[in-house]
Amino acid sequence: KKKKQITASRGNNRALRGINCTGDHMTGESSSTAMETATITKTPFVTGERVVVAVVVSRVLFSLPLSLISHGFSLFLLSLSAFLVEIRAESSPFLLSRFNSRRGASSGILLGAVTLPAVMISKLVQLTRAISVHEAEQDELAHVTMQYWAASASCCAILIYLSVIMSQAKKKTESSSSSSSVWLTSVSLTGTVLYGAACFVSLSMISHTGLNTSLKMLWMLFHGVAAVKLIRHLLCTFTSCASIGEALLVTSGLVLYFGDFLACTIAKIFEKLIPVDLVSISYGIKRTETGIIVQGLLLGLLLFPFVFRFILHMYERSMRKRDVRQRNCSDAAKSVVFFVSLVFFAVVAVPSWMQFVHDFHLHPFLWVLTFVFSEPLKRLSLCFYWILLIAVSVLRFYNISRSSKVERILLRKYYHLMAVLMFLPALVLQPKFLDLAFGAALAVFVALEIIRIWRIHPLGEPLHQFMNAFTDHRDSELLIVSHFSLLLGCALPIWMSSGFNDRALSPFAGILSLGIGDTMASMVGHKYGVLRWSKTGKKTVEGTAAGITSVMAVCFVLVPVLASMGYILSQGWWSLLVAVTATGMLEAYTAQLDNAFIPLVFYSLLCL
Repeated sequence: KKKKQITASRGNNRALRGINCTGDHMTGESSSTAMETATITKTPFVTGERVVVAVVVSRVLFSLPLSLISHGFSLFLLSLSAFLVEIRAESSPFLLSRFNSRRGASSGILLGAVTLPAVMISKLVQLTRAISVHEAEQDELAHVTMQYWAASASCCAILIYLSVIMSQAKKKTESSSSSSSVWLTSVSLTGTVLYGAACFVSLSMISHTGLNTSLKMLWMLFHGVAAVKLIRHLLCTFTSCASIGEALLVTSGLVLYFGDFLACTIAKIFEKLIPVDLVSISYGIKRTETGIIVQGLLLGLLLFPFVFRFILHMYERSMRKRDVRQRNCSDAAKSVVFFVSLVFFAVVAVPSWMQFVHDFHLHPFLWVLTFVFSEPLKRLSLCFYWILLIAVSVLRFYNISRSSKVERILLRKYYHLMAVLMFLPALVLQPKFLDLAFGAALAVFVALEIIRIWRIHPLGEPLHQFMNAFTDHRDSELLIVSHFSLLLGCALPIWMSSGFNDRALSPFAGILSLGIGDTMASMVGHKYGVLRWSKTGKKTVEGTAAGITSVMAVCFVLVPVLASMGYILSQGWWSLLVAVTATGMLEAYTAQLDNAFIPLVFYSLLCL
């Protein structure tokens, strides 16, 4: 009997891995039988995370002007489709097991699908107010409109892809809940298709010519296809590193960022070759030098691993021709190839693209030095302050992590407080310099993570040991994302607040929600928390109340300071309380990476 039980258990485990990442299906009667006996976990329709997401989406929809009704309808359809796909995914083990998503987390499909479109539509609401008072132009509104539809198309395509996968997997099994599963699948597919139709109709209505409409539709289709390809690559390459919702957010953001990069390049090429109007591709906005440098540097580093892999392959191939016994290059040779390629890529290739798409009068790195030394006292003093704070904090916390029994969750929250000390004064005093500093810090993080993953000698292994001292259950040996998510969570609201901004607190969304709210919620909840929000979760009512209260208290102090410095203050306290409370409840209920989602949700609510 024990042997039979072990055999059945192994069969179920093989069933959960029934469909591999390349789309090949299991064959054979034993595999089909094992899939039939796989356990299906039923989850309730109403959860805390879904209720909070519904409140956030409702707040966004009820804030829309009449000119954005079509956008609101598409966001509603996207939310409904994501909700049904999430229920279907969490009721069946096949989708989660296929991609080996992060353990201990829900699928997060609903939250991941609506976050970025909600941010874009909130930005559209803000720009609509700006146009009504003649503070912004129609070109900027058209640019953000295209970004909204691009982000939405990416999420829509991924939802269709997930629905198709679950439908194909369900055909191989029969269970008592098959009728409800078929109903959920059909309704989710119908909602997704209706959303796509609304998207294309809206694009055709805002276009002036048939060619313009066709280009926009092809552009949305390109984003959708690229998003499906990218999320498959991310989930299959970085196994157990992210939930599906987290991968969905990262995918839609990367596709949007790369799409903007590609559109800018294509528009510049056509501008030099053929004098035609390509407003639908270039989005028709004037880009700043800082934006071009940050975008080029980050995207260049994200593309660098593919370039390095190709260069390393060509180098090893040439070495094999010289010496048959030489199969792989040594660590020293690999390090030399890596650093030479990295320097060439960062100093020559990426700046060449920057100078191509923007009229820099000198090398972009020389422009950065000129920009820093244009106000040397303030900016260099800020740099020294950052370096001193980082050095003292890292050395202190690293020694504590090695020799003390301080829990890692509290140790990590000290870095959140350090982010407040670093970024809050800089955002008030030097916001433009902080934009550039965030880009430089993210570039350093990306380069160090590439070195750690590839174990580039001599920094790879020591860096890996050092980073492991600050990881938690959401990190893995393959990819450490906590430091990225914290820095991006603080940087994205600041980057998105460039240009017209009548909500003075919106750039502070990441610093307030992560540095103040999340930190106080964790510390108070860990020390004094008794009442838990759920039986299975660790978040407490006392911690959430402390987080919400602390953010409101800091806002009461920060608003008069910003008013004295000439910032536009037009946001009501009631609207601020709703935004802070909704964000605090999302932090309490979500099992996703809160550093990534909470700042974006808070920012979208502050823009309304």
